[in-house]
Amino acid sequence: MLRKYRVRDYDFKLIFLLVAVTVIGILAIGSARPEYQNRQLLGFVMGFFIMIVLSFFDYSFFLRFHWGIYALNITFLLMVVAFGKIVNNAKRWLEIGGIQFQPSELTKIMLILFYSQYIMKHREKINSLNNIAAMIILLIPPLYLVYDQPDMSTTIVIAMIFCVVWYVGGLSYKYIFGVLAIVVPIAVVFFIMVLQPDQTLIKYYQQERILAWLEPEKYAKTIAYQQTNAIMAIGSGQLWGKGLNNTMISVKNGNFVSEPQTDFIFTIVGEELGFVGGCTVVILLFLITLECLNVARKAKDLAGTCIAAGMATLVGGQSFVNIAVATGLFPTTGVPLPFVSAGLTSLVSLYIGMGIVLNVRLQCVRKYNN
Repeated sequence: MLRKYRVRDYDFKLIFLLVAVTVIGILAIGSARPEYQNRQLLGFVMGFFIMIVLSFFDYSFFLRFHWGIYALNITFLLMVVAFGKIVNNAKRWLEIGGIQFQPSELTKIMLILFYSQYIMKHREKINSLNNIAAMIILLIPPLYLVYDQPDMSTTIVIAMIFCVVWYVGGLSYKYIFGVLAIVVPIAVVFFIMVLQPDQTLIKYYQQERILAWLEPEKYAKTIAYQQTNAIMAIGSGQLWGKGLNNTMISVKNGNFVSEPQTDFIFTIVGEELGFVGGCTVVILLFLITLECLNVARKAKDLAGTCIAAGMATLVGGQSFVNIAVATGLFPTTGVPLPFVSAGLTSLVSLYIGMGIVLNVRLQCVRKYNN
């Protein structure tokens, strides 16, 4: 389970990138909502410690219990249905022994681990119809339970991770192009249908967000209010920003954007740290994604490749969606910016995933040295 590694083989570059982007997040959160800063700092300390510990454990040991990981994930999500705490009209939180956490954030990591081992064990028949059906059927319960909270944005992120891990695992191109040929037209039809006044496919507030995204001027004083203000705030930061904890007129001081410490944290970064600060965050997240892909390329086995690629998708994909929302490229949705947005469960979960990636890296270096 525990192995001896050489210090020089440790991925200090990835650790530096993670610490740098997290520190920027803690500073931005302290400026947006000071009462959340200490909690985020605690999450960083906890997450960093767990990451270092996990990095020395052979990830293959954990993957032996992949069915247990899957069962635990489903159990947590079912507990949310039965005993979950409602916050902002959504039942996403679970409280156990005085500790409150969001199981859907853990779901992303657990499913990456589960499918990484499942794909490696069934790699010889990855493209068989029975195996494809089994993988999809296993995805449906956690996907539905997250969607029903309701949390469409996390559902999309989980589906995106699944697709990338499946592709990295060896899914044939004929199935990929075949699915795209079916999914793309269906997605276009679905998008047209949800814009109809009497549609029942998505909830009313979700439809309003899409309409506000398409016609921001029409909804400038209602649904599009936050996103419009976020875009203006980022632009007002100019090159160097207004400075952290400033007392000028800003989106945080005027309460022009709700929950600026989470979904719109990039707005705070852009306004207070300017174009330079915004680019710094984007570059750090991009380099983290790139480093995970580099680890995936060199992993000792298929499971390690899938784990690192899954984490790259989680960080890169979720970062893109969050920043796209803050800049008006996507409709408003509740996806946190990895390592930057406030959220103890999200931060610790990401560090857990990165701890396993660090071990994948150590294992691949060990393989080449042997």
